[in-house]
Amino acid sequence: MLIHPHIDPIALQLGPLQVHWYGLTYLAAFTMFYLLAMRRVARPPFSTSGWQRQEIEDMLFAGVLGVVLGGRLGYVLFYKPDYYFSHPMEILAVWQGGMAFHGGLLGVIVAMGYYAWRTRRHFFEVADLVAPCVPVGLAAGRIGNFINGELWGRLADPTLPWGMVFRGAGDLPRHPSQLYQFALEGVLLFALLWWYGRKPRPLGAVSAWFLIGYGSFRFIAEYFREPDNFLGLLALNMSMGQWLCVPMIGAGALFLVLARRGVWRV
Repeated sequence: MLIHPHIDPIALQLGPLQVHWYGLTYLAAFTMFYLLAMRRVARPPFSTSGWQRQEIEDMLFAGVLGVVLGGRLGYVLFYKPDYYFSHPMEILAVWQGGMAFHGGLLGVIVAMGYYAWRTRRHFFEVADLVAPCVPVGLAAGRIGNFINGELWGRLADPTLPWGMVFRGAGDLPRHPSQLYQFALEGVLLFALLWWYGRKPRPLGAVSAWFLIGYGSFRFIAEYFREPDNFLGLLALNMSMGQWLCVPMIGAGALFLVLARRGVWRV
């Protein structure tokens, strides 16, 4: 078995200023999103829609707000509503940790909806542009989780070659589930969506496949990830993450059917 490497969460310190690895992974995520989005608008069908650099920058800014606000509120509402309703001032204490992907996704959807309305673009045109650019950011975030030694996996078979002992998780090997999620929700999902989105598709189909793909891969990865200790496993022995993926997959399947029927048109 392997021992999780002790990596200082602070990547750089300049006097009182501390730059954390996790913050750098967010910076890397937003940078890669911008570069991929710029590459994507240079190709059909977006190259004929008049997308400008400033629009990508504005969309990125809106997306960042959606990720941060939605991710925090999602954690508050989905995971610890009783605690935060009793301690409302701590909702703002984001430095104490506590972000939820599904909340961040809802935040991004709201932000993209507002952006589409303000720029008079079809919502699914914006969503289809954004969807293949997102998984690289998710991959960067999982690397940050691994560096911090957080969100570790469930107990693994002692003979598993890559079973890993994490600080604070006992002396038995666990699945490095952060790396599983990096591979599935990040690398593999990006490869599939980028390949699928290279050709013109029915409006809404690319973003529908993002919902289906992420929801499915996250659902699988949750079988190897240790459930939150304050929640444990819920009904049907499924984690909160898995339950949140169920409507996500269902919505993606519905949107895909509607997209193929040509319900949405620019």
